[in-house]
Amino acid sequence: MGFKGTKLEKKEAYDLKLCKYLDDYARALICAADNVGSNQMQQIRQGLRPDSVVLMGKNTLMKRTIRKYAEKTGNRDVLNLIPLLVGNVGLVFTRGDLKEVREVIAKYKVGAPARVGLVAPIDVTIQPGSTGLDPSHTSFFQALNIPTKINKGTVEIVSSVELISKGTKVGSSEAALLAKLRIRPFSYGLVVRRVYDSGSVFDPAVLDLTDDDLVAKFAEGVSAVAAISLALGYPTLAAAAHFFLNSYKNVLAIALSTDYSYPQAENAKEYLKDPSKFAVAVALVPEESSTAPVVAATEEKKEEDEEEEDDGGGFMDLFGGEG
Repeated sequence: MGFKGTKLEKKEAYDLKLCKYLDDYARALICAADNVGSNQMQQIRQGLRPDSVVLMGKNTLMKRTIRKYAEKTGNRDVLNLIPLLVGNVGLVFTRGDLKEVREVIAKYKVGAPARVGLVAPIDVTIQPGSTGLDPSHTSFFQALNIPTKINKGTVEIVSSVELISKGTKVGSSEAALLAKLRIRPFSYGLVVRRVYDSGSVFDPAVLDLTDDDLVAKFAEGVSAVAAISLALGYPTLAAAAHFFLNSYKNVLAIALSTDYSYPQAENAKEYLKDPSKFAVAVALVPEESSTAPVVAATEEKKEEDEEEEDDGGGFMDLFGGEG
């Protein structure tokens, strides 16, 4: 049973409820509730318990309560909710994982027929096949420019037809056709528009980011900081390794150009004096590895020849005689 009382008492009760939720919950999902029925809403409430609660109400009343709450508590972060309260929206306050709560909300979608005047949320395409309707409905399909043929006493659609485009209003003919075909093309439920977390507001697509995505984004940021640091000559932690490497290259270049030397520069100097030493050492490895299979193959061939000789050298001709 809902709360019974005067309009003023109902507003006061609503204010207390919303203020309590703002005290108890730091996170909320702002959801659009277009074409969501009361029974469906009740199922959503039950599915979200016990970690989440759904609060619907008039936008003006919610905005007024949030402003009063911010003035009373000094919590200015909640004011970020006010610009989001546009249209038929509700708040889902939660203590659970935001991604999991959104997945639970997405489960409770109900199929709905295409009613006249509704704005189509998706494209609606009629697939080819039998409609189950008798030939008397042929003229109806012709009026909608849908190619058909009569097959086994029923009307059959020959090819797929794009009946309704996303964002356009459903006409009476389209609605009547879908009703005849018993097609419920649309599904409605709470749609998460924005996410509120401790004063921060962001797009729900952020919830789909994985740890790998975050690491990749972080690496891109570090690379950008390092590039800017190197270009400006301004030292930062991100560019420290590059600065050290460039400094070592400069010191090595000085050592190679002068008589000054240090242990790490000896190999470089030796290479410049006689590169053939290093070339021979490298060349020996592939030469040995490449000749090994050839030697092994030769030995195997010799063993096969010896086995054939041990057989006595005889053979059977086509007529059973010995050669």
